[in-house]
Amino acid sequence: MDSFSTLIRTASHEQHTEAETSTFMSDLLGGRLGVDAYARYTEQLWFVYKALEDGAGRLASDPMAGPFVRPELFRLAALERDLTHLRGASWRSGLNALPATEAYAARVRECAERWPAGYIAHHYTRYLGDLSGGQIIRDKAEKTWGFTKKGDGVRFYVFEEIPNPAAFKRGYRELLDTVDADDLEKQRIVTECKRAFTLNTAVFHALGEEFPLSA
Repeated sequence: MDSFSTLIRTASHEQHTEAETSTFMSDLLGGRLGVDAYARYTEQLWFVYKALEDGAGRLASDPMAGPFVRPELFRLAALERDLTHLRGASWRSGLNALPATEAYAARVRECAERWPAGYIAHHYTRYLGDLSGGQIIRDKAEKTWGFTKKGDGVRFYVFEEIPNPAAFKRGYRELLDTVDADDLEKQRIVTECKRAFTLNTAVFHALGEEFPLSA
């Protein structure tokens, strides 16, 4: 029988691929969009991570979700440095969430408040994604828009307190395998992982509508 971490990874593969290959992300990684599109994407991330990390504070002592609350993963401070670099010191005054982003952040908050196991699903899809595919975005952003390597503008993707991401991800998956839940609850967590990817893809679609490539 597959481990729980394997089950999550394989069950959400289709949704993961759909997110990665969205038109907006393909255009961004292909260098076909300007830095303003990258900044707008970074703004949307702020709302999602605000919900995640506000939730982390509430769930630190929760027996199920608490072990996943790892301060070395926190991204909000890095996002705020990036936004200061991208939008200037008054970036908060122009900050606004797309409706798709509001829906995503609202679901994260709902899980954090009412369903810690569901929060784990969102935690997994975001932070392990940042440690993996997020590094491709960092590399492309540095080359396309001339950000200083691992400096302001791409700090969101730089986990300074995780010197060995591969080892950290292995440990994270081992932690998933110890989640104390019955098969039905584990299936609900898997379903929530799929939902997280779908919510993320909806944000990409909304950004794609905001930044269409001219014919």
